[in-house]
Amino acid sequence: MKTEEKRVKPLKRPVQERAKFTVEAIYGAFVRIWRRDGWSGVSTRAVALEAGVSTGTLYEYFPNREALLSGYVRHCIEATLVALDAIPTQPWRVTVRRMVLLTCGADPDLPYFDAAMFRLEQGIAEAKHHRRAYEELSARWRRILADCTDLPRAPGSAKADALFVALWGGRRYLLMLDSPDVDAWAESMVQLACAALAGE
Repeated sequence: MKTEEKRVKPLKRPVQERAKFTVEAIYGAFVRIWRRDGWSGVSTRAVALEAGVSTGTLYEYFPNREALLSGYVRHCIEATLVALDAIPTQPWRVTVRRMVLLTCGADPDLPYFDAAMFRLEQGIAEAKHHRRAYEELSARWRRILADCTDLPRAPGSAKADALFVALWGGRRYLLMLDSPDVDAWAESMVQLACAALAGE
């Protein structure tokens, strides 16, 4: 069966706490194997064994390794959304710095994600899934910036979207290039975003 003919997304999302714990364990095992052995080392059997679950349990959520990668990518997006939602009320420059670092993937609390995952995900994810991620993340940017009442001037939706696209697109481009210095780039983006929002 060709990859494009396989189901390449999870069968279901965990709802109950025990199910969430199980899927987190599966994702943790997936990342450990990925970092140790790469994609060639990832199999549903290997991940189940590493996670300490039965292959039957893993198959309840992920019918194959492509679906597991797809689910993990979605997990990374959701972790970013949760982190954006958790930004407390604070001076706008502090808020914007946190927003930029999260969007650029330069935050140590975010799930692991690397260039090889990005390249594989490009061939697996459907366009509608990319669109949904973009819409959810850009909506968070608009809302958070709208809540920054101490900004010198309200940026408006178009400017908020433009900043988000520049950062998200830049991150994806750096992943495509396998650039190692994401942290330095992200700090530069903090300065640019603050300057743009301040009207400098």
